[in-house]
Amino acid sequence: MRVSHNRDEVGSIGAAPAPLVRPAIYLPSLSRMCTLAIYFQMSTEWPVIIAANRDEYLDRAALDPVTLCDNPHIVGGKDLRAGGTWLGISENGLVAGLLNRRAEGEVNPRARSRGLLCLDALRETTAERAARLAGSQRGSDYNPFNLLIASRDQAFVAYNRCGEIEVVELKPELHLLTNLDVDDFECPKISRSYERFAMLGERAEFLRDPVALRAELAGLLADHSTQLDARGARPNSLCVHRDGYGTRSSSMIFLGRSSVEHYFAAGPPCTTAYHAAAVPRAADTAVANHDVQRGRQ
Repeated sequence: MRVSHNRDEVGSIGAAPAPLVRPAIYLPSLSRMCTLAIYFQMSTEWPVIIAANRDEYLDRAALDPVTLCDNPHIVGGKDLRAGGTWLGISENGLVAGLLNRRAEGEVNPRARSRGLLCLDALRETTAERAARLAGSQRGSDYNPFNLLIASRDQAFVAYNRCGEIEVVELKPELHLLTNLDVDDFECPKISRSYERFAMLGERAEFLRDPVALRAELAGLLADHSTQLDARGARPNSLCVHRDGYGTRSSSMIFLGRSSVEHYFAAGPPCTTAYHAAAVPRAADTAVANHDVQRGRQ
C-alpha cells in the first residue's frame, strides 16, 4: 500500500478482497457527525492528545469503556448493537477512532459494522500495519467512514468514500475530523472550532502538561455556539442536543512517553463530568518497548 501524504494523492490499496456483504435494499441516510481533534506530536511528552465527542441515537445501546479484547488488551466503548467500538486504545500504543462519514442519501443496512473495522485496526501492532489493514478493505463492504489510527510515531486517516478507501498520513500538528475530510474547513464544526483548539495547542503550559489542563479541552468539546451548516441548515455545534439524537459521550486520551491517561464522560460534556477510564493493562510495557525501539533507531 502506498499512503497519501496529502488529500490530493490517492493511496493504492492493492487487490480488492472478496466481498463481505451481499447487495441489499438501501435505507435513507441520516446525517450523523461526531467530532475528533488530535494534537499529533505537538507535545514532547504527550505525542498523542485526542479529544472526541460521540454523536449517536439516544436509544442505541452501548457500554462505557471496557475490555474489548484480551490479546492484545484493548479498551474502548462498546456498541452493543454491532459489537464494535467508536474509540479504543490498545496495549501496543495504538488509538483508533471511527466516525461515520456523510453519505449521499442511502446506507446499506447489511454492510459490515464500521466499528468492527476499528476494533480490527486496534489488534495490529503498529499504526502503519493498522493503516495497511484499513487500506486493504473493499470499500463497498462498509458504509462511508473516516477511521483515525494513531501511535506515538505515526498517524493516519482512512477515508471510505464512494466505495473506495484512501489512506492519508497526518503531519505532526493539530487535526480535526468530522464526517468530511480531515481539516475540511467547509465543515462549520471545523471552521469555527479549529482556531479554539489551535489557541489551546499554542500554549506552552498545555503542551507541557495537557492532562493538568484537560478541563479547558473539555470546555471546547462542550461548545454550543457553532454556526448552522449552510448545506443543510442543521444545528452544528460540537455538543449536540436533538430529539432522540445527540452527543452521547465524550472522551479525552493522552498517550504519553511514559504513561497513558484516559477520561470519559458518559453523557454530553456540557452537563456530564469526566472520570478516569480504563487503559490497557499492558500500557506501561508498551511504553517501555517503544522507548527501547526508539533507542535502537
